[in-house]
Amino acid sequence: MQLTPGRYRTITAVALGLLVAIVITGAAVRLTGSGLGCDDWPNCSDTRLIDVSSTHAAVEQVNRLFTGLVSVAVIAAVLGSLWRRPRRADLVVLSVGLVVGVLAQIVLGGILVLFDLHPILVQGHMVLSLVLVGTAVVLHHRAGQPDGAATRPATSPAATRLVWAVGGATSLAILAGTVVTGAGPHAGDEDVERLGVEIASAARLHGILVMAALSIAVALAAVVSRRPSDRAPLIGPISSWIFVGALQAAIGYIQYFSDVPALLVGLHVAGATLLWAMTVRLLLATHRSVAADRSDVDDLPVAAVI
Repeated sequence: MQLTPGRYRTITAVALGLLVAIVITGAAVRLTGSGLGCDDWPNCSDTRLIDVSSTHAAVEQVNRLFTGLVSVAVIAAVLGSLWRRPRRADLVVLSVGLVVGVLAQIVLGGILVLFDLHPILVQGHMVLSLVLVGTAVVLHHRAGQPDGAATRPATSPAATRLVWAVGGATSLAILAGTVVTGAGPHAGDEDVERLGVEIASAARLHGILVMAALSIAVALAAVVSRRPSDRAPLIGPISSWIFVGALQAAIGYIQYFSDVPALLVGLHVAGATLLWAMTVRLLLATHRSVAADRSDVDDLPVAAVI
């Protein structure tokens, strides 16, 4: 069986969409207090594989069944990378990484249930989910690049440094956000342990990091606007990033000052996932694909080939 590059990229887009969606469905489990709706794993209980006798059990079951769809999608990405013609090693490695990550998520999900939704494990679950989303963004991006192409820097060193600064600040802000979640009221069940951190302090640190990321992004936009060579690759991604980042900050402050209603928390999780995907896309925009003959490849600096 053979697969065209265009059809394979469609498969990677489906995998990316499902990996984003399962972050949101996982948040719905926590926000509805359904984290222990099933008290066993992989069965829902010690007597039933599937149990929808209560709302909490049904919500948890839907999320588990959705995990099955994600598993099918990432397996399809691996098989597609093997069937794609021409076959490319980078696509195979990235798609296999998705399968390994999803398997790790399934195991971690079981451990979460066995340890009664310990907040540190919940944090790990979220961080691993975002690693998978980032990997899927890279896979989708690479699948759209011409076969046999090389990559070269597309932006000035100053702009590239600012892009990486945005990425670093965003990573820290999201990590701090998981600490807020671990200390906050939406634990997934009424009786589970919470982090021994003052929620106001955690939220304050999270807010500072978000503002830092936004400030760096605005500085990047100013640099890009003055340099035509940086404008083409970066103006679209950074403009979209600032819009979503500002909206995400607004939702965060509104939810904090309105006693963190579940709906706004769910929107905040969705926004964080989208912003992370956009951050990875922004990082990818610092390089461009070029059709390379042998002499082009020999002339490339090692650091430019990714």
